[in-house]
Amino acid sequence: MSQYLETLNPAQREAVTTLRGPLLIVAGAGSGKTRVLTYRIAHLLENGIAPWNILALTFTNKAAREMKERIANVVGEKVAGQLWMGTFHSIFLRILRIEAENLGYSPTFSVYDTSASQGAIARIIKEMNLSTDDYAPRRIAARISMAKNNLVLPSQYLNEPLIVEQDSRAKIPRTGEIYEAYQLALRRASAMDFDDLLLQMTLLLAHHPDIRQRYQEKFAYILVDEYQDTNVVQNRILNQLAEQHHNLCVVGDDAQSIYAFRGAKIQNIIKFPSTYPELKMVKLETNYRSTGAIVEAANRLIAHNPNQIRKVCRASTDGGDDIEISTAFTDMEEANFVAQHIQTTALREKAQHGQFAILYRTNAQSRLLETGLRALNIPYRVYGGTSFYQRKEVQDLLAYFRLAVNPADEQALLRVINLPARGIGATTLAALSAGANARGVSLWDYLQDIELTAGSLRAATLGAIVQFRELIKSFLGRVHTAEAYGLAEEIYRKSGLREALELDTTPEGESRVGNVGEVFNSIKEFCETKVESGETDLVTLPMYLDEVSLLTDADKEEEGENERVTLSTIHSAKGLEYDYVYVVGLEENIFPSRRANDEPGGLEEERRLCYVAVTRAAKHLTLTHALSRSTYGQSQRNPQSRFLGEIVPGYHAKGVEYMATGSNAGSSPWRGGGRRTAQNQRQSPSGATPRAATASAAINPSALREPATPPEQLSAGDSVLHPRFGRGEILELQQQGGDPRAIVQFINEPKPRTLVLRYAQLRKI
Repeated sequence: MSQYLETLNPAQREAVTTLRGPLLIVAGAGSGKTRVLTYRIAHLLENGIAPWNILALTFTNKAAREMKERIANVVGEKVAGQLWMGTFHSIFLRILRIEAENLGYSPTFSVYDTSASQGAIARIIKEMNLSTDDYAPRRIAARISMAKNNLVLPSQYLNEPLIVEQDSRAKIPRTGEIYEAYQLALRRASAMDFDDLLLQMTLLLAHHPDIRQRYQEKFAYILVDEYQDTNVVQNRILNQLAEQHHNLCVVGDDAQSIYAFRGAKIQNIIKFPSTYPELKMVKLETNYRSTGAIVEAANRLIAHNPNQIRKVCRASTDGGDDIEISTAFTDMEEANFVAQHIQTTALREKAQHGQFAILYRTNAQSRLLETGLRALNIPYRVYGGTSFYQRKEVQDLLAYFRLAVNPADEQALLRVINLPARGIGATTLAALSAGANARGVSLWDYLQDIELTAGSLRAATLGAIVQFRELIKSFLGRVHTAEAYGLAEEIYRKSGLREALELDTTPEGESRVGNVGEVFNSIKEFCETKVESGETDLVTLPMYLDEVSLLTDADKEEEGENERVTLSTIHSAKGLEYDYVYVVGLEENIFPSRRANDEPGGLEEERRLCYVAVTRAAKHLTLTHALSRSTYGQSQRNPQSRFLGEIVPGYHAKGVEYMATGSNAGSSPWRGGGRRTAQNQRQSPSGATPRAATASAAINPSALREPATPPEQLSAGDSVLHPRFGRGEILELQQQGGDPRAIVQFINEPKPRTLVLRYAQLRKI
């Protein structure tokens, strides 16, 4: 027996040594699937299969590189280098370069990235005299991409009644014509976009039997990683290539299929046994990553999905910490609890910050979490994206704010003068900048008499520039006298940004709208904090921008990944693992999302997403939810997520119960978050759910709806509730002039806050 086979468990060894025929490897989270794929390829090579006859497909270049390196350690770099191993797109591009002329392309055809594709679509929309308000290039590109990934060609798109009806309802009835014109434009340019690399590959194999046979013979053994993430066209190609020999090995976990919005089809893996009735199925059910408590929790959760390949995962070692659930009154309290819990755990366990991850459903949730971590000087990174204030839609809005405050800010002006699209193109901007430079004035000053110096500008372009100038002028005189939130909302609306963002109904578009909503939450919180502290009665936009500039400067610090807490959407965290994981925002309409109940299979997909989040944790899992969450500056109350009761049977947050934690345990009941553990929530022999250990009596969520307590009825030592900061204790009351103040220590806040009582809206609890 080869030495590497001795390191495998029985199921892994069976998967590695089964060389012929269709093979479905159902690989649970943390079950060692990469090792199995690596050793299976090595075993094929050891059994005389030539490396150029093996095709191994992955979804990321990183995964392909890591696998090739591992194989090289077993069989040597020279042999490993002869494998056909890479992503779907990279491998098929390689083949299409060879076979391009059979498809009517030059072998040197261009590959359009997302930006180039959207640029080409934008030109077509313009040529067709269509409004970019309805026919936003990004939106149309997404529709075309989804069509290609489902093998829908332009002619089919134009004649499919269901598609025509969908586009008509969405007020984009000419999308099919744009798709047709776009494909013709690609042909004229001898170019393919990313989706064409898949579409043209399947057309090549379908329309050229001789070529199909050649590649069927060449790729005698095919292996596919993350099979649950394949779409229609990828699955079609795999079946085309394996049609003769059926030596198709797919590895995946239907419980981790979370990319339906990108076109992934869970039915590919669910129906694989019916496609290949003679297949062998091997289930990798031993989890080498997580503790027994975490694995059992994941099993309980995913058991609620009816459409799945049943498996029962088990941990390689028993025991582990109980699942911890924290209930917060507000999303700010939730964020502060998580930050303090990380700080306490890192000190107690002597753990590096890189061992911690905070996972959330949407990008918009990261802002408060970032603020909470900053308050305790905990370094972090935003994985799979930029820090909140660096996101494009946030930067676009802030650029409008900056321009309203300082119109000489040329970078801000150039960023937004054609945002949303106003027909002021790059050539026009270059001419305007040249004119300003020639006169030695700022670009804004140059625009003040643009009507007299317009030169060869088209009337429509000149009109757009003048309209933009007057829009900005309407804000200039009020930035130092208007309240920040109201002026910011007016800029967002009148600039056209709001309408443009809300037109995009894709998941990415909804995320961008949510991010902008978080900007307004931050403005409102900043204003309230300044007023309640008595610093000022009027908070203006320039004050807010000063605050934001300090936050973005802090984001520029470069630190090693092992020294930073990871913040990530769950989608971006798939495939990663951390010792300590916090899954936040477990509330109905947040997670699961509001749209989950409106789409077929939507709730099952959300549950799989939660399963992915839970199984990222190796040692300790903390789940959090808030009774009140701020959306566009307004308080929103959602019930706890149904997933909490599925992970911890019987769990229900009837009230918030909290206990002292961390280094200050015992000194004050306000030093801990409201939390429960899975152990606390287990059923007692009598069937009743035992209460969590508490340091104070439970607080009913109805307190959120009660009116503020009159200031004269408050005293030092009172327990109070603030609509944003959550629960706290009045340490001291002060009388300064006509404005009584309260010094309040809120739970999970590092320092007491001083609040002006007539603004603070405190409620005695």
